[in-house]
Amino acid sequence: METIINYFETIPSLHRSLILVGGLTFFWLLEGTLPLFNFNYRKWQHAIPNLFFTLTTIVVNFGLAFLLINTADWVKDNQFGIINWIPNLPLWAYVLLGVLLLDFIGAYLAHYVEHKVKPLWMIHLVHHTDHNVDTTTANRHHPLESVIRFVFTLFGVFIVGTPIAIVFLYQSLSLVATQFSHANIKLPKKVDSVLSYVLVSPDMHKVHHHYMLPYTDSNYGNIFSIWDRLFGTFMTLDREKLTYGVDTFPDEEANGKISVLLKQPFHKYRKPTNIENVE
Repeated sequence: METIINYFETIPSLHRSLILVGGLTFFWLLEGTLPLFNFNYRKWQHAIPNLFFTLTTIVVNFGLAFLLINTADWVKDNQFGIINWIPNLPLWAYVLLGVLLLDFIGAYLAHYVEHKVKPLWMIHLVHHTDHNVDTTTANRHHPLESVIRFVFTLFGVFIVGTPIAIVFLYQSLSLVATQFSHANIKLPKKVDSVLSYVLVSPDMHKVHHHYMLPYTDSNYGNIFSIWDRLFGTFMTLDREKLTYGVDTFPDEEANGKISVLLKQPFHKYRKPTNIENVE
């Protein structure tokens, strides 16, 4: 564990880039072997807006990284935060608890709030208006959402008290986890179900991308599924019944254009359909 911490404390930017590109490439290829849906789309054409928003996310995170590093250094130097206030905590527990709590605040809580606060939901819409969810959808976030997510992560670092090594470890795990859960892959149902008791599995997260409530407002988790199970936001839906997108923004062609997506958060809010009969 100490070796892992030492590595992530000084992880080169090149290695972080390789995690991003390597994960994307791996799941992209896996989608061709074990597809959940045989989408009628040009994969590269679909990927272009999603990769554009991946780049804007990188730019936002890179531009604000000094805040994250300074906060992580401060909590470490001052022994501030939840994991620093627990006496005699073994290193493995220190790291695990740090990652768990960062996942709760930086991912689950941020995601939950985005769905409950209307202006934030309009920003988050860009992620949900993808009609062909695959691994490239993972980082399809409007630049404003990238800032919002960063603020929640920064708050998490401060409250939890995570040093930069745990922050970088969490971000790396989060990146691969979200590429995995969005990937258009079909695991055996029993394997997916068992996996979902601990981690966010592909079938579990795809429920969140179903186009109507109440399924859209469920399964907010990123790495760990325990938060959805603990707070009662876990739902299941047979994957054969999934339809992606958002019912209030049904134009698939428009939802694939970068210029439209950049302006999407500023459209007039329309209340989505409440419940769909999927039985």
